[in-house]
Order: sequence, then structure tokens, then C-alpha cells
Amino acid sequence: MNSNHCNRDNGVVTTALLLAAGKGSRLYPLTRDTPKCLTMVHEASILERLVINLNEQGFKRLVVVVGHQEKCIRAFLGTRAGSMTIEYIFSPLYETTNNIYSLWMAREIIDEPFLLVESDLVFDVSLLDDMRCPDRIAVARMQPWMNGSTVTANQSQHVKKFQNGITGTVDEIRYKTVNIYSFSLSSWHSITKILDQYISAGRVNNYYETVFAEMVADGSLSLKMVSFDGKPWYEIDTVEDLAEAEKLFSADKYETKIHSNITQHASGISKPFFQHTKSMGQKMVTRSLSRLRSLPQSNSLSLKRIREANIQENELSPKNKSRG
Repeated sequence: MNSNHCNRDNGVVTTALLLAAGKGSRLYPLTRDTPKCLTMVHEASILERLVINLNEQGFKRLVVVVGHQEKCIRAFLGTRAGSMTIEYIFSPLYETTNNIYSLWMAREIIDEPFLLVESDLVFDVSLLDDMRCPDRIAVARMQPWMNGSTVTANQSQHVKKFQNGITGTVDEIRYKTVNIYSFSLSSWHSITKILDQYISAGRVNNYYETVFAEMVADGSLSLKMVSFDGKPWYEIDTVEDLAEAEKLFSADKYETKIHSNITQHASGISKPFFQHTKSMGQKMVTRSLSRLRSLPQSNSLSLKRIREANIQENELSPKNKSRG
């Protein structure tokens, strides 16, 4: 399914767009006072791992769409991390819009091929190898625990059709979307035109997959599938997801790299700040013990903090999931 070389005319993608505006309500209370991307997976946050991966892959520019607790993300990253410059877009409607709006917000600041990635993903760095080529979509063979958008493939391993979930006929092999895409400049220009139409019509609560599905169906967007099978990745939406992710990822190899490869050269990231953020988490992350008795056991500091603390039941009022 993978192709090892990018087309020379398209080149290699060196810009990444991270959508990190949503409240991450399904991961409450970890996200009550801190953004979802700073959730700890063992000793390293989702955001730390992502920045490390992008640096190792040679990315030069990172654009982050922020909203909920945006000051935490800005303070955490600063304006440079390793070889990457970092820019921010604030989404003022993050509480009432979905990820389609976050993507639309980037239309004026990005005018080059780029990698689109969600802020709740942890993955092996090598999985990005073939995503550096434009017009790719990361997918994985459907597993019982997966849900969300799926796609089917044609004979050339390009996306033939998007589906919402796993309902309907299953006469074709379906693949789960991993929520990582790369786009050429021409594809991005086509996408922004459709995004403009959706936003103008007030369809701000759609997922951006709705736009991609429409464009694939009418032939205006072509995405080659890149398999994420065979190496670890996980999408973290809930505390249960976090426990599962920690079975796949440890902090050992990240702990040394984050300090030696990034913090020495980054104006906004430092070891003291990481330690301060983790310390803050001890005070922020709380939840009723009764709600967690059925969760899998884990050595995670984050989960230990949850189990060791309590809050009143009336404080537990998570809203609908936002993937902004």
C-alpha cells in the first residue's frame, strides 16, 4: 500500500498543521484545566511526542490551531522547537464548532503542501515516512475496537469512498482513517473552496471528512492510502484509550530525546517547564474513584493522579466531543 518515494514535481512536505483547539471533553477531567494535547502518556505528553516525531522527520514549520487553554500550548511550545518554527491560529469559536472550522481557519496562513494531524494521536515516528509525500491518507485495517470514519480503496490503493462508521454493507474491505493527511498545494486550494462554502452555509459543526468525502466522490480530490498497520499508533479520546495507549508506548526513548534534541535549541520548551507542567497536572487532574473502578490497571502517572483524587459528582459535566 505504501510508496517509498515522493513525486519529484511535488517534493517533500515540510509544513505540519496541528488541530488542537477542541476541549477534549471525553477525556475529562484530564482536560478540565489543560489542553488535550498535553495529556501525559507515561512521562511524555502527546504534544511532546508529536514535536519529537516532526523534528526527526525534518519538518521546518508547525502551525497550531488553538482554542481551549491556548495559553498553555503557547507557553509549552514557544515559537521554535528544534528545527521547526511554530506559529499559532486562535479559533475564537472553538467551543461551538468542530474540526472543519479549525481547518478552515488555516486557509490564509498556509499556502504550501502540508501534513494535517490531530492533537490526540500518538504513533511511531517511522509511520510518517510515506506521509511526507503530498496527497496521502493514513489508514489502518479495521479492528473491533475502532470506530469513526472509514474508507474503501480502488485497485491503485487510492481512496474510493468515505463512510461514517462501520454501519452498512461490508462487501468491501474497510480501513479506519487515522486522522493524518498530507495535501499538495493544488489539493489544498480545492479544499479551501469547499470549506468556504460549508462555513458560509453555517455548517461549522461538520467534520472535515465530510468535505473530503464529497471531493473524493466527485473526483476533485485523490488520496493515496498509507498503511499504519504493523507499528504502534493510538487515538486517545477517553481515559480508557489512554490506558490502552500506555500499553503500546513508553516514555523511555522520548525522555532523553526531548531534552537533548529539542530543549537545548527551543526558546519555548525547557526541562523546568516540563516538570512544572507535570506538577500542575497533579493538582488539575481529578475524578471520582467510583467512576474509575472498572478501568484497566496502568502505571501511568496521569491515571494514578486521577485515582488518588476526588471531585464532586456535580462537577462532572462533559460536553459532546469536539475534534477541533
